[in-house]
Amino acid sequence: MEDSNIITLFFNRDEQAILETQKKYEKYCYSIAYRVLNNREDAEECVNDTYLTAWNVIPPQFPKSLSAFLGRITRNLSLKRYRDAHRQKRGEHTVLLSLDELAECIPASQTLQNEMQQKELSALLDTFLRMLPPEERNVFLRRYWYFDPISEIAKRFGYGESKIKMMLFRTRKKLYEKLKQEELI
Repeated sequence: MEDSNIITLFFNRDEQAILETQKKYEKYCYSIAYRVLNNREDAEECVNDTYLTAWNVIPPQFPKSLSAFLGRITRNLSLKRYRDAHRQKRGEHTVLLSLDELAECIPASQTLQNEMQQKELSALLDTFLRMLPPEERNVFLRRYWYFDPISEIAKRFGYGESKIKMMLFRTRKKLYEKLKQEELI
């Protein structure tokens, strides 16, 4: 079923919307949740919570891209669950490593003074990512959106791990410079 038809089902408050969403996006959402949580049961719960959240926010929201919308919900729910479960222990998990790497160049939300700065930061990130060559952008997103381990990214793109690490380092450096130039840090 087309995304526009699924969204129409949500707007009509037809429960078939959940079933169609599950049919089309369950594997996608599960892969995002599992990558963050590394636990089958928790990932399944996050995916179910994603459907409930989508049900509660569509309408009034009308997502332009249903897959991106569901991916963002799943990712946010998974990160919240992960943080709640790991508040006291900070191990060498891929999620924490990825977030720590990005912390060098993106200001924490507590340091942002208001919502306008957050919107500016979001717009700047979108622009920055669009400026990157496709491969560099995809490597960056695989690491910092999907939380793929370096070894998996290297395998996916056919490079050595050191090349991927260097590519990510250079991209973070470019992002840092762009944020500095725009006086967001």
